[in-house]
Amino acid sequence: MKMNTDRFSLTFDEYLTETNVLFYLNDAVTQLLEHKEECTQFGVVRYFVTPHNRESFIHTFWKCFRQIGKNGDLLAMSEYSSLLQLLCPDFPTEMVQNAARIVLVDDAADSLMSFSDFIYSFQIQFYYEEFVESVSVIYQDLLSGKNPNTVIVPTSTSVEQLSSAANEEPDAQEGVDSSVFCECIEGLCERFKHKFPSTVAIKEILESSQQVSFYGFLMALAKHEGVNQDIGALPNKSDLLIDPEMDQELERLIAQVAISPTSNNSSSSAVGQKEMSKKASPRKSLHHRKRIEMESDGSTEETDSSEN
Repeated sequence: MKMNTDRFSLTFDEYLTETNVLFYLNDAVTQLLEHKEECTQFGVVRYFVTPHNRESFIHTFWKCFRQIGKNGDLLAMSEYSSLLQLLCPDFPTEMVQNAARIVLVDDAADSLMSFSDFIYSFQIQFYYEEFVESVSVIYQDLLSGKNPNTVIVPTSTSVEQLSSAANEEPDAQEGVDSSVFCECIEGLCERFKHKFPSTVAIKEILESSQQVSFYGFLMALAKHEGVNQDIGALPNKSDLLIDPEMDQELERLIAQVAISPTSNNSSSSAVGQKEMSKKASPRKSLHHRKRIEMESDGSTEETDSSEN
């Protein structure tokens, strides 16, 4: 990316006007004041992380480490966390753990995950973080038989289903009723101020089965091509490992690395051999000279004695 050097010739006021810094700053402060409660809950820094920034980070992670998936390597949660921290040193481990739970269905121990499974789950957890947290509260309320606040006008059917759920042990359930869960999430989306998946995709997922678990729902979102396209950070799964431009660049770099050391080593070794031969020559010549002189003296004596 070429640096714009013209900006150095601008005055302070001209720079602010050209870059619209004041506009964005004013909008940020206005949003901060309008949503004080959310800022207190999530933190000011996290509040200002825009969907575009999250999308860019996901895309960068894919571009940098796509080769892992291409090689078929399976990595543990801690290893994916290390990769993310190469891009962002203070990236929270908890975020990676939550993404791993989607893949491993709540068992985020040391199990290994493929790159494709992890990155699509990570995308849902990271891009829709606030939505995932709110849905988790709804799910736990439904699981324990409570009436979630997101159900604004519960139907008679949903009330009966919630009552029957309350009479069962939460640990013994494999999930919650999909239709009730869908109704609750729709109520959430109607007043939600953060990004959330399209309600069309949510309905499509929840209408496909009668019961659904929390992580089963998130995994279905991770695999949904429509949701992935709406985010726009990653290609479809069939194209996840394909990037011709990056492949060509990688092949060029590999070829460069493969050629350079060989040529350098051969040239340096040739120079080294020449220098060694140059340094060794005087000593060899001196020793050779002394030996010839000694042999020459000996042969002369023998000749003299024989003549006598």
